[in-house]
Amino acid sequence: MDTALQHLIDQINAAAAQRTPLRIRGGGSKDFYGETPQGELLDTTAYRGIVSYEPSELVVTVRTGTPLAELEAALAEKGQCLAFEPPRFGAAKGTCGGMVAAGLSGPARASVGSVRDYVLGIELVNGRGEQLTFGGQVMKNVAGYDVSRLMVGAMGTLGLLTDISLKVLPVAPAEATLVFELDQASALAQLHRWGAQPVPLNASCWVRDDSAANTPELLFVRLRGAIAAVESACTKMLADVPGCRMDNAQAGADWTACRDLKLPFFNPATAEPMALWRLSVPQTAPVLDLPWPQLVEWHGGQRWLRAPVSAREQLRQAASAVGGSASLFMAASDTATGPKNCFSPLTPAVDHIHRRLKAEFDPAGIFNPGRMYADI
Repeated sequence: MDTALQHLIDQINAAAAQRTPLRIRGGGSKDFYGETPQGELLDTTAYRGIVSYEPSELVVTVRTGTPLAELEAALAEKGQCLAFEPPRFGAAKGTCGGMVAAGLSGPARASVGSVRDYVLGIELVNGRGEQLTFGGQVMKNVAGYDVSRLMVGAMGTLGLLTDISLKVLPVAPAEATLVFELDQASALAQLHRWGAQPVPLNASCWVRDDSAANTPELLFVRLRGAIAAVESACTKMLADVPGCRMDNAQAGADWTACRDLKLPFFNPATAEPMALWRLSVPQTAPVLDLPWPQLVEWHGGQRWLRAPVSAREQLRQAASAVGGSASLFMAASDTATGPKNCFSPLTPAVDHIHRRLKAEFDPAGIFNPGRMYADI
């Protein structure tokens, strides 16, 4: 057995015997996300490396501590990528284990799917120190409960991910970004119309450009696919709505900034610090009547807001009214203490499932306790 993995298992066994909480951490790029991490550090960065990569099979297996940048570089050499565009908040710091544990996807999520859709199999160590394997290296490998995808977004509360198998895709032959000056309601309506047509719509972002003198409201749309399909779509969409085509180099930098929350919207120069809220709603949800600035992604399905923490109930009620939810993505200050109540409360039925799963995978309650909900 790999020495680094054995060290992690030994630490888990010791913690379980003493019921000592463990704080699973890779590069720490997502420490801000969820409730405040607590417990003794379980550092995964020593257990790293690409275990296997078969470009012709579109599958790669990596160790949990592998830097995300390292994986993406290896894929790029073969003209392939992680289609769901995982955010890289800490540049080279983020790890593949953190990517899966957080379950966050980038601008292309609405068209290509989420992290969960690309996880083929995982190996993990549970709270008993047992090494378990779920799934495999092909899509049709699930019989019964899909534990591999259950771990996506679990924030490390159910076990330590050790090895992860992922589906990868070829980089699209062509890409283009179009920009239109539209208010939010018109932008959502137009996105829905285009979504019903055979155009290679890959990502969208609507935002009010407060950095400009007249604060224009802009809709950015990214197209990806075959060269002929992208060029045909550009012609058609620009005929539907007046707009312009961006330079690919500039557009690429802007989409990267959007993915990593580096756009001016996410880092405004304001005197009063505001928390960053993430609202997940149906794409068909109307414009939300809220007094704070918004940035809309995923063809209407993801809406970011800069609002005070005190707006929690107002935001959650607004999201719930259209069939969605609201979460506190990033606190207004790194010095905030105590429970942040980041995620919407669970229904009794879902809460029961969460507790049963936690008890089964982590009977001593040592893995990232309270990272998602204070008492789980």
